[in-house]
Amino acid sequence: MSKKPKQEADFEKTLAELEKLVESLEQGDLSLDESLSGFKRGIELTRQCQSVLDNAEQTVQQLLDNQDDDSLEPFDKDA
Repeated sequence: MSKKPKQEADFEKTLAELEKLVESLEQGDLSLDESLSGFKRGIELTRQCQSVLDNAEQTVQQLLDNQDDDSLEPFDKDA
């Protein structure tokens, strides 16, 4: 089995931390200071995840843009 790329592993780790943080905030057992600190951390994690997703989307778009349209053939289900 191949290893996951570092970026994907980091994304999954960051997303898991964000999900855990959201659960903690939703329970409402934290003090105001803890909640504010958690909220700030949540914003950081959200931005990190969004950055990875934006990069992935850009990569996909570049791959699609660089594809040679002449090599594409319409799908003929009867063939």
